[in-house]
Amino acid sequence: MDASVIVVGAGPAGLMLAGELRLAGVDVLVLERLAEPTGESRGIGFTIRTMELFDQRGLLPRFGDIETGTAGHFGGLPLDLTVLAAAHGAARTVPQSRTEAVLDSWARQLGADIRRGQEVVAVTEDTDGVSVSVRGTERALRARYVVGCDGGRSTVRTLAGFDFPGTPATTELFLADLRGVDLPPKMTADPSAGGLVMVAHLPDGITRVIAAERGTPPTRRTAPPDFSEVAGVFKRLTDTDISGAEPVWVSAFTDAARQVSRYRRGRVLLAGDAAHIHLPAGGQGMNTSVQDSVNLGWKLAAVARGTAPETLLDTYHEERHPVGRRLLADTRAQSLLILGGEDVTPVREVLTELLDHTEVAHHLAGRVSGLDIRYDVGGGRHPLLGARLPQLTLRNGELHTTSTQLLRTGRGLLLDLTDNPTLRRRAHGWTDRVDIVTAVPRDVPGDSPLTTTAAALVRPDGHVAWAAPGSHHDLPTALERWFGPAR
Repeated sequence: MDASVIVVGAGPAGLMLAGELRLAGVDVLVLERLAEPTGESRGIGFTIRTMELFDQRGLLPRFGDIETGTAGHFGGLPLDLTVLAAAHGAARTVPQSRTEAVLDSWARQLGADIRRGQEVVAVTEDTDGVSVSVRGTERALRARYVVGCDGGRSTVRTLAGFDFPGTPATTELFLADLRGVDLPPKMTADPSAGGLVMVAHLPDGITRVIAAERGTPPTRRTAPPDFSEVAGVFKRLTDTDISGAEPVWVSAFTDAARQVSRYRRGRVLLAGDAAHIHLPAGGQGMNTSVQDSVNLGWKLAAVARGTAPETLLDTYHEERHPVGRRLLADTRAQSLLILGGEDVTPVREVLTELLDHTEVAHHLAGRVSGLDIRYDVGGGRHPLLGARLPQLTLRNGELHTTSTQLLRTGRGLLLDLTDNPTLRRRAHGWTDRVDIVTAVPRDVPGDSPLTTTAAALVRPDGHVAWAAPGSHHDLPTALERWFGPAR
């Protein structure tokens, strides 16, 4: 075997997965078709949940100063994210090129083998592993598992025979990153405006413009659009001439929405845009892709190391496919709100009224932030079961830390919040995979479910797999389900 896992694609999903696998001690080979990074940035920010995940791995300082905010939107309708009471805000101006550079450096530092200029042309699975052929080389590379993280036009998805059902594109949208133009930030999606206009300020003096005329059918393109097309659409929608600006990058995209039926076929898995494409409303695509990789990474590592059975990989599809399906539903709904005509006005008005209700605002904020994702980890009445663990400040004698810092090893975490030696003894057979920490939580709000929590088993991705009191499973059952048999 050339590696335990071959990851195809060195975008955010592939690099995050490579780092997660190396954090768990699994050898990984990343194959990227492009010889050099493009420097282009389709994604320009992080949702709150992605901020939490990067913090869990100690990555946030690598990005430098991150401008965060508490404002979001759903289909152009404003959302106040402060209703979520999260430890982080959302980051809106981090270019994807910067994200890829940070994750590339992190994965290489951990020992990932990242090879550029490697175009995959064949993927063949057998009983022992998967063979991957690269253009221009005679010998196929071998791994136990292959993960396609190679984007919306995924070669791995096609070669491995994944189906990709969904809805075709109905509208074309233009994107341009510009220099030498002075435009105020804005977002106009009013049905009376004739289409969508967005303007955002990015680092290094870049202004991003997105524009789409309502009802414009998609064009089958083999090359990026000319900047004159973008300037023409922008002029017709805003009566502002940007043709004198310097285009740094010009692209076009559509509102097509597709998702593979299965995220896993034997030894081949998909993550990120290879598994789901959609209108990039609210910047959720890259964030969902990173979260796919964090969910998959520790599971694939445990199976590759032989500490957990292969059935653990089935939970990747079971947990992330519903997330992707809901993402497509959300972005299609936002597409109607943003790109729909006058017939959508009553829907926008009703939804605007509903957002004045705290419950509705909290619900939609939870969806666009990624904080409301909950997995099925087994029965029980504890409100945190399957949900992500909110950041806890912890104290044990001289030890002052947070639950976020304790997850930076990429291992499981058993938090004993009541100094229970019986609990720790029952978990002893898993200490090679799970850290056991006895501590007292501090500054927990009185209405938090943590005030009555005696212990919690937290997976490496930060989701609670077991809690006491309130879980229907006993602790050893939960430990074996998520981390394999005791040693």
